[in-house]
Order: sequence, then structure tokens, then C-alpha cells
Amino acid sequence: MLRIEDLSVSYGSVKALEGVGLEVSQRGLLHGVIGPNGAGKSTLMDAITGRCKPTRGRVFLNDSDITARPIEWRRRMGMSRSFQRTSIFPGIKVGQQLEMVALHLGETDLNSIVDTLELNAMYDLMADSIAYGDQRRVDIALALVGQPSLMLLDEPAAGLSTAETIKLFEHLLAVVRQRNVTALVVEHDVEAVFKFCDAITALDLGKLLTTGTPAEVRRHPHVISAYLGSSA
Repeated sequence: MLRIEDLSVSYGSVKALEGVGLEVSQRGLLHGVIGPNGAGKSTLMDAITGRCKPTRGRVFLNDSDITARPIEWRRRMGMSRSFQRTSIFPGIKVGQQLEMVALHLGETDLNSIVDTLELNAMYDLMADSIAYGDQRRVDIALALVGQPSLMLLDEPAAGLSTAETIKLFEHLLAVVRQRNVTALVVEHDVEAVFKFCDAITALDLGKLLTTGTPAEVRRHPHVISAYLGSSA
């Protein structure tokens, strides 16, 4: 579904990504992306979604080269994105903004998104009046509208407590299974990633360290030395 070949992004002399390759071939999976600060995780998301132009390399969606395609085209072709900060509309009711986006993208099954993410109780509330953890779920719901095949979520649990993070990842897992959508998730909470993700990609200093199952990545020597520490 998603294939990245030799992806590199440079800002002047700074190499944010260098020769990264990645393939996500199945739907209905939760795929985590980990790495220390400055590893290139957000740059990877930006390059995949078209927010930055790769210096080198190509991005494929369903075997089509989309490297030069604009953001809006990618959204309509099944790729959605959420950011480290919520992109909800604070002065609008939760249900109203979901309905607006659903109308724009031709979503015909909004009720199931609301049910899966347990947003019924806050549907008629102003978005800025609900708890921050609930706002994060609304943000994911907005990314899910339009029946994407691939969601890219940049630190969806940022600012949440451990308990809230676990609850959020439980919702994410339900979303990818029930909606048959793959989510590529950048997250600093390593334990949540290892607990809930089907596969994990580890980056360091803009380079790919490894991709594999949680067990494979956890015992990879380069991941241990670069990120997890000797006790991992």
C-alpha cells in the first residue's frame, strides 16, 4: 500500500532524512515509528504526505508514484494526516465539524466513526469544552473521515497521561481493525508502541535502523544502543 524508496530530505547542509526505505503492504495494521529527538520522524511524515519535497527518492501509494502530487490530491486518494497539535476547530461543536468534513469528502458512514471512537456523548458539545484526550480522538476522527486507506498520525498521544495514552491506542487499534485502514504512527511513548503496534520502524539521525515486529525491533542492537538503552 505504501512504499518509500531512498527517501532523503535536506535543509541546506542538514540531512533530515537520508536514504530511508519502507514498505507497508497490508491494510488493517498499526505501524509505529520511533526514534530519539532529531531522528527524522516528523520529516518522514511530511515527505510522505507532501508537506515537504524530498531531495531524493520516491513515494508510492498503491503502486502509483505520488512523489510530486499535492497534499489535497493525496487526501482524496486515501491518505490522511493528523499533527502533534490538534487541528480541530475549537469554536464549533464536535458533530458539526465532523459533518462538514464528511460532506466535503463524501463520507457516508460517519456514525460508525463516531461509535468506534466513542464520541457520541460529546457530539453536541463545543470542541474546546471537552477534555484534551477527547480532543485527540476528535482529531483522529477527522483524519478517518473520507474512508482513507492510510492514516499518518504524528504523536497522537502528545500531552496525554499514561492511562489516556493506553486508552487512545486501544481506540486506534479498534479503528484500524474495524475500518480496515492502516495507521502509521509516530509516538514517543515507546511502551505503548511496543504493546499495540503490529510493526515498528526505528529511525536515528535521519537514517533507518530497522523495521520489524515489536519483538524484533526491541532486541535489535542498533535500536538498543541508539534509543532504548542497555536495559531494554
